[in-house]
Amino acid sequence: MSSQKSPIRLIAFASLIGTTIEWYDFFLYNTAAALVFNKLFFPTFDPIAGTMAAFGTYAVGFAARPIGGIVVGHYGDKVGRKSMLVFTLVIMGIATSLIGLLPTYESIGPWAAVLLIILRLVQGFGVGGEWGGAVLMAVEHAPPGQRGFYGSWPQIGVPAGLLTSTIVFTLFSRLPPDQFLAWGWRVPFLISIVLVGVGLMIRLRIMETPAFQKMKSERSHEARQPIIEVLKTHPKEVLQAAGARCAENGSFYIYSAFMLVYATQHSHIDRSVALNGIMLASACEFIAIPAYGALSDRIGRKPVYMFGAVMTAILAYPLFWLFDTGSTALATLALLLTFLCSHAPMYAPQGAFFSELFGTSVRYSGASLGAQLSAAVAGGFSPLIATFLLPRYGRSAIALYIIFMACITIVAVISAAETLRRDIET
Repeated sequence: MSSQKSPIRLIAFASLIGTTIEWYDFFLYNTAAALVFNKLFFPTFDPIAGTMAAFGTYAVGFAARPIGGIVVGHYGDKVGRKSMLVFTLVIMGIATSLIGLLPTYESIGPWAAVLLIILRLVQGFGVGGEWGGAVLMAVEHAPPGQRGFYGSWPQIGVPAGLLTSTIVFTLFSRLPPDQFLAWGWRVPFLISIVLVGVGLMIRLRIMETPAFQKMKSERSHEARQPIIEVLKTHPKEVLQAAGARCAENGSFYIYSAFMLVYATQHSHIDRSVALNGIMLASACEFIAIPAYGALSDRIGRKPVYMFGAVMTAILAYPLFWLFDTGSTALATLALLLTFLCSHAPMYAPQGAFFSELFGTSVRYSGASLGAQLSAAVAGGFSPLIATFLLPRYGRSAIALYIIFMACITIVAVISAAETLRRDIET
């Protein structure tokens, strides 16, 4: 059976399931960092300092993502997309399950935080290599004129993983506080190993992409050192991808991680309100992301992406205003607006947009490096920066920070070429 005969719906489903599992693993840490890790791994700190320390370990995972993008991207361009997707899924599952088995500060003191950081580094490495392969499997298999739509399917894995992890964590957080802190928080992490088994069964059924197969058969087009070649031949595109991702990634982790802290410590809203709002907004993205992806196949990647970047800036202040009313309905509305009008229109066409910026021989390396450089700087540090800014300069400083990231993205998208009509089998 050749890769050309691989049904695109199976490819899209396999990409979606795999990325959902990987992001389930990654987002579990987000929720735990906001609600649990400050108490269990940094109990000698005051609440704000403990939260910053927890988000500091959270940021470490993002620092490892460019390394994962470089290493896994290199082998993805040399060996193949499929084998790297299996590899990243396995290491993510192992790291996440081990977090669920970690001793806490009470048992081994500061070494608990050290082990937590090491496992977070492994998580970051895995997810940094995963993203490029998942979107390339979908985009390189997609029929002409539908790359935006099918390339958005792996992107649904983010809200799906966020929704799944938040639901599971919320269920266990309903335990009595002492039981939740003693063992309840561990179970969602241990469940990961079962999910990985399911993901592997699905991913092992998919075929390599036609574009990669064609490149391997025409060895004259194969890059000897993909990461070096992409930096020599496509430096502008790498920077454009990194800049385009700045607002999408940086603001998303403020919406999904920091707002849990803001709700409970500043707006005095019960954490269940923020968690439920995030779950609802994530569920709505299941529809919004493929819809925006399909729209990008009709009007282009740049107009859809630009809409999301502009809305990120417009919604920066209203996000905090609505939370500060203390109203459950308005806080939920704030999350719905930011997820559906800011994040989704940028994230949906991103897989196709970034893939189309690069040639087949360096596509995994280029798309991964551009995306993960921004994730390390913007996404990894945004909750930490927001937590730092809030007690010193207030919510306005955080809103200005979001607007600053949006401006970077707007400039990057304006400078990039429209890639809708590009031939990706070159």
